[in-house]
Amino acid sequence: MYILNIQYVYIHVKYIQMKGDRSMTHIVKGNPKSLSPCHCLNIRRASRAVTQFYDKVLEPIGLKVTQYSLLRNLEHVEPVSMSVLAKIMRIDRTTLNRNIKPLMNASLIAVNTGEDSRSRQVSLTLDGKAALVNALALWDEAQLSLEQYLGKEELKLFEKSLSKLEAFVL
Repeated sequence: MYILNIQYVYIHVKYIQMKGDRSMTHIVKGNPKSLSPCHCLNIRRASRAVTQFYDKVLEPIGLKVTQYSLLRNLEHVEPVSMSVLAKIMRIDRTTLNRNIKPLMNASLIAVNTGEDSRSRQVSLTLDGKAALVNALALWDEAQLSLEQYLGKEELKLFEKSLSKLEAFVL
């Protein structure tokens, strides 16, 4: 059973084995959580809840959603410099370096010297490509559960709001 606390409502997602596939059977809504008067805190809580949910769903293959995202982004642009990958993912290089280390240690990515000795090129290993294949079905389950919980229309509005928030600058 997976528990997701998004929009301050607990979602229990129960999975059963059907012909070797992991299939979602139902989602049960729980009691809403009280909101903070601080918009930032509410957004951070929801983000943390969604991240924990995806991490739990991806747990059987040993990846966190941040690692899956890094591997998936890398798959589309490899080989790529660290700077370009950080820009594509819209994260700073320090965060990228911190997220890359466990993937290197697990032999899922390789980091080699780039065109000059100061740059580094990142690419997927064969194990990294296999991990992505294995993770896709689990990631799809997490995506589907959010879509089922929020509904397609509400999810579109939510994604539009997220896009606006990401573009928000002072």
